Amino acid sequence: MASVNADAWVPEEYGSEVINRVLQQSAVEYAGRHYPMGSTLVEVPRIGAATTVVVPKKGAYVDDTNTLDSVEMRAVKFTNAMTIAEEDLEDSNADIIKAQQLSVATSYATHFDVACLGTTAVANPTGAATVPFTSVYKATGSGQKIATTAATYSALSDAFALVEGGAYWNEADSFVIAHPKFKSVFRGILDNSGRPIFVEGLAGTPHTLFGVEVRFSYGAVTSATASAAPGGAGGAAGVAGNPLLIVGNRQHLVVGDRTPMEWRLYEEGDSARTDEPLLKMRARKGFVVTRPEAFGILEVTKS
Repeated sequence: MASVNADAWVPEEYGSEVINRVLQQSAVEYAGRHYPMGSTLVEVPRIGAATTVVVPKKGAYVDDTNTLDSVEMRAVKFTNAMTIAEEDLEDSNADIIKAQQLSVATSYATHFDVACLGTTAVANPTGAATVPFTSVYKATGSGQKIATTAATYSALSDAFALVEGGAYWNEADSFVIAHPKFKSVFRGILDNSGRPIFVEGLAGTPHTLFGVEVRFSYGAVTSATASAAPGGAGGAAGVAGNPLLIVGNRQHLVVGDRTPMEWRLYEEGDSARTDEPLLKMRARKGFVVTRPEAFGILEVTKS
C-alpha cells in the first residue's frame, strides 16, 4: 500500500527567505496595495475624486457628485511541482527544498508581474492560465500611453505628465516600475541643470526617477500571455515584447492576498515505491486596476 503524508500545507510567513525573495523580485508585490481576499472573488470598493465648495455663513452644504462603486477581483493559483529523490533530500551539503523554493519565488515574481503589468488581452476566467488578470497595460486607455522608439528625457517627462495633472496623482503614493532595459538609458539622461534624473539607491535607499521611487522588473514588458519567461525560450532577460515604464498611484494597483506562498512535501502512489516524494508549491493571488486614469505608460517600440 502506498504511504500518504497528510501534512498540511506549510505557509511562508512574511519575513521568511522565500517571501523576502518574492518582495525583492516582484515590483507589483512590493509597490501594490495589498487587499485581503476571504474568497476567490471579491468586490474592491473605489470612490471617485471628491471636491469641496465654499458656502456663505449659514449656507447649505452641497452634495458631492462623486460616485462609490466597486471593481471585481478574482484570485488565481500559481503553482509548481518537483519530484525529488530522498537521497538528495538527505544530502547535508544541499538544501534541495530551500533551493527549489527560492527558485520558484524568483519565477513567480516575473510571472505575476507580467500578468499584472504587460499582458495585452482582457482577462478571461476560463483562460486564466494564460491571461489571469487584465493588466495595467490593457486596462489603461490610449490617452494614458506614449509609444516611442527611444526613451528620451522628453518622452519620460511626458509619461509622468499623463498622470501628474490628473485627479489621482499623489506624490506620497506615486511609484515607477520599469523594465531593466531602461537602466542604461536612465543613467545617461540629465535635466536642464545637468543633474541626473535617475539616482541609484545606495545603502538600502531606493532608486528614484524624477524623485519618485522606481523598481525594475522583467515583467514590465508587453506579452500576449503571462509566463515566468516573457522573453521566450531565452529566459526573462530576452525581451520579445516592448519594454514598459509605468508610473502611477499605488492605491489603485491592488494585489489580492488569498493564500500566501506555501509548500507541501508528500508521497502517494508510485512515489512511495521509488523514494521520490513530490514537492508542491502554490500561491493564490488576485490583481485589479481600480482607476486606469491613475497610470501613465511609456512603451518603447522597435524601430
